[in-house]
Parts: sequence; C-alpha cells; structure tokens
Amino acid sequence: MSDRVLLTGISGFLGGHIALQLLAAGYTVRGSVRSLDKADKVRQTLLKAGADITRLEFVALDLLKDDGWDAAMADCRYLQHTASPFVLRTPKDPDDLIRPAVEGTRRAITAALAANVERIVLTSSIAAMQYGHANYDRLLTEADWTDLDSPQTPAYPRSKTLAEREAWSLVDAANRHDDLAVINPAAILGPLLDEDPGTSAVMVQLLLDGKLPAVPAISIAIVDVRDVAALHIATMTDPAAGGQRCVAAVETVSMAQLGQLLKPAFPNRRIPTRTLPDWLVRIVGLFNRDIGDNVSELGTPKRFNTHRAPTRLGRPLIGVQQAAIATGKSLVEHGLV
Repeated sequence: MSDRVLLTGISGFLGGHIALQLLAAGYTVRGSVRSLDKADKVRQTLLKAGADITRLEFVALDLLKDDGWDAAMADCRYLQHTASPFVLRTPKDPDDLIRPAVEGTRRAITAALAANVERIVLTSSIAAMQYGHANYDRLLTEADWTDLDSPQTPAYPRSKTLAEREAWSLVDAANRHDDLAVINPAAILGPLLDEDPGTSAVMVQLLLDGKLPAVPAISIAIVDVRDVAALHIATMTDPAAGGQRCVAAVETVSMAQLGQLLKPAFPNRRIPTRTLPDWLVRIVGLFNRDIGDNVSELGTPKRFNTHRAPTRLGRPLIGVQQAAIATGKSLVEHGLV
C-alpha cells in the first residue's frame, strides 16, 4: 500500500499546514475540496510556501453527499479528517453546523474503515471537552466531554462533540478503536498561508485594527497551527497514539493579555489591553449577535492539562506570544489589518 494520505479540508488554515508538512515528510497527499475549482488556488498556495507539489492530488468531496468517498479513499494508507464547519457567529439553524460536522465525519470514517486504512486522525476541538461543567477550578483533560444537555452549550461545541462521538462509535462498532486518534486543538493561531484569515485569526485581527477601545473578559486557550499540524502527522504513525484523544493547547490567556503580548511587535498600533465590565458586554450582546453568541465565555477561564501534546512531539510547543505575533505579521503582510 502506498504512503498516500487522504486529507479532507486541505483548503482550510489547518488543512494547508498539514498538507505542507505531509509533503515535506515525503507523503503523497490527496486533498479534498468541495469543488475542483479550488484546486489551483491550493496548489499555488502550497507551492509558494515551499512545498513539492508533484505528490499532490485533488478530489471533490461534499460532507453532505455520499458521492466519491469510497473512490477518494482508494489506495490511501491514512485518513486525516480536518474538514468541518467552524464559525464565530452561530447560524439561525444549528443544524447548519451540526449536520455537516456529523454526517461528514460519518462518511469519512465509514469509507476509511471500508478501505482498511492503518490510522484515522480526526480533528476535533477542545470545544468537545469544555462546555457545561459545574466546576472550572480544575484542569480539563482528555477524559472530559462537553455536556450536550447543558443550556450553556452552543451549536458549535455541540457539532464538534456529536461529530467526535460519532467517530468513536463507528470505530468501536467495527472493533477498531485503536485505529482512530483524535486531536483536540484550542484556538489555532500562527502564520497564514494565504489571504484567508480563517476564524481564530480574527481575534488577532480585531486587536490590531485599532477599533476596539477595550475587550471583553473572555479567556481563550491557544495553540500554534504548526504544532497542531505536527501533532496530526506524529499521531498518524505513533502506535501509542491509537485510541486516544490529545489536547493541543499551550495555555489559556485573556483577550487583554493577548493584546499585551502583541504590543511589543506592533508598537505603532492601538492595541486594547483594558477589559470591559461583564455587565456592559451582556447588554451590548442583546443588540449585537456577534457579541451575544460569545457572552457564555465570560467568567471563569477554562484551563487544560496540556502534557500529552509536547510528550507526543518530544519538544515544547510554540508559545502563545510567538503564535500571536506570527498571526499578526501574516495579517499585515496580506493587507488584512
């Protein structure tokens, strides 16, 4: 069997970095896009980043359609399933997030099991771990799951939790638990490969554009995209990683702290480091949906046991400041701030 990897979501921020590292490691990458019209853009982006694209292939796959999944998995040794909708604004219909996440995972895992791939690596999220708990005084770990019955659990974490649960259910039903490994990243920062800031990078974009006088008292766990990609690749061949989840996070910082970390690299920009009172954020959230969707994040920071990822990589992860500054510099280079 060839060392071919089916990589879903190759046009995304994380998918592009995984493709870059897979190609550098000598793998053949079969990237999935919703339309082959996107293939040339991805090809040029990876070429510009220094990739050898002679081992790069493309297939068209839709998370909500059965067409093409079995053919796409043919002759593949591994599956890297990163494709899933991720938005900052909750859609009016939660199923707009949940259906593609769950059904896409089901199609990918089912096809991978039928093709008898050696390892399935699924990109989940810490969102599948951190919502609906009564106590946040402790570190959250890979043993924690988001409470789907909690009214504090929005649509996005529901989508990630349900999709990951579906993946484990499918491999367990096939008696292949250890053939699945899951990466649960925090908010992903780091260098952009193209002019699409994705979603997590929007946090840095908001801090750099000079329009915010202060920021909400929201804290975010952060990780660098280069480390998340490296974890996906290490996990693909590490026998000990089979059947495990892995938190990919460095540390949890507040939005104000993130602003402070950015300031030294961007001295001429007005970066907010003051915090808005919670009551004001809640009132504004009644009238601004983007803010209202994130009001549940006010309060106690959610912190994680982050030991598994650096152990798997055999080195420390890139720090939050380095990841944030890399994001900011990319945003400036691409004219996005």
